[in-house]
Amino acid sequence: MIRQYHSHGKFLLTGEYLVLKGALALALPLKLGQSLEIEALDSNENCLHWEAWHPEGKWFSVTLNRENLMNFSTDDPDKATRLSQILQAVQQLNPKAFEGKDLHFTTRLDFDPNWGLGSSSTLIANLAKWANVNPYELLKLTFGGSGYDIACATAEGPIYYQVRTKVPKPVEGPTPKVESVDYEPPFANHLFFIYLGQKQSSSKEIKAFLEKANPVDLEKDIEAVSEISRAVPQCQSLDEFGLLMQCHERIVARCIGQEPVQKRFPDFEGVLKSLGAWGGDFILAATEWNESQVREYFIGKGLEVIFGYKDIVL
Repeated sequence: MIRQYHSHGKFLLTGEYLVLKGALALALPLKLGQSLEIEALDSNENCLHWEAWHPEGKWFSVTLNRENLMNFSTDDPDKATRLSQILQAVQQLNPKAFEGKDLHFTTRLDFDPNWGLGSSSTLIANLAKWANVNPYELLKLTFGGSGYDIACATAEGPIYYQVRTKVPKPVEGPTPKVESVDYEPPFANHLFFIYLGQKQSSSKEIKAFLEKANPVDLEKDIEAVSEISRAVPQCQSLDEFGLLMQCHERIVARCIGQEPVQKRFPDFEGVLKSLGAWGGDFILAATEWNESQVREYFIGKGLEVIFGYKDIVL
C-alpha cells in the first residue's frame, strides 16, 4: 500500500517579517511544490528508508532505526541529522506514527531546493497529513516561523494569513487566521518573479528580527502593512499596485535596517519588491515591460531563473 501527499510552495507577497508580530499578510500558494510517498514494506528490519529527489536527481538518502529514528547509513550526514530531528518531532506529536511495518519514504521537489519556495514547509505539511498531527505544532518543534508557508501548502489559491498574538483560553497552540482571497490581478502579465541566487536562511532572519524588534515601536508599521495587504486585491492598475509595493518596501526597510532591493537595480523600469527573507530569495518585478524585455534585463544581470505570475502562482 502506498500513500501519497502533495503540498504547494509559497510566495509571501505582503507582510514579510511583520507577519511574525501580527500583521495581516497576503500569501500566494504556487503550482510548484513537493510530493511525499510512503510505502509499507514486507521486511522486518526495524528500519525507515528515505529518498529525497529534486529536478536534478537524488538529493540524499538515509536509513533510520524505526524505534529511535537515529541514523543507520546515509550519503549526507547533515541532512540526515536534520531529518531525524523532524521525524522525532513527528513521533513526539504522534507516538504511534512509526509503529508497525518498515516504511519507505520518497519525496520529490518540483523546484531547486535553493530557491526558497518551501522545501521545508511542504515537507512539514506532508508529514503532518500522513501522521495526522497539527502542522503548526510540528513547525514550531522544527523550523519555527509564522506558519504562513504551512497555510499555503494546503491552500488552493491566495490567502490572507495572520498570527493571533492574543489567544483566548482554553485554546492552546498556534491558531493562525487563514482566509481565502479572491485575487486575480488584471495586470498579471506584467508581474514577474526573479531569483536573486542567494538563498536566505529564514530561521536566522526571523531570529535576528525578533531579537531587535520592539512590538510597541512596530504597532504603526504593523497596521500600515495590514492596510496594504487589504488594499492589494482591490488594485485595478499596475501603477496603483506599484505604489503600494513601494510603500511596503519603505516600511519593511525601516523595520529591518536594510535597503530596498530597487537600489540594486537603479535602471530597471518598474517596481521591485523583496519576497520573504530579504537579500537573496525571489523578488517581484511589476513593470510595463513585456516578458522578453524582463528576461533580457535580468539575464544580463546574471539572473536566469524568472517566472511569469501566471506560470507559477496557483
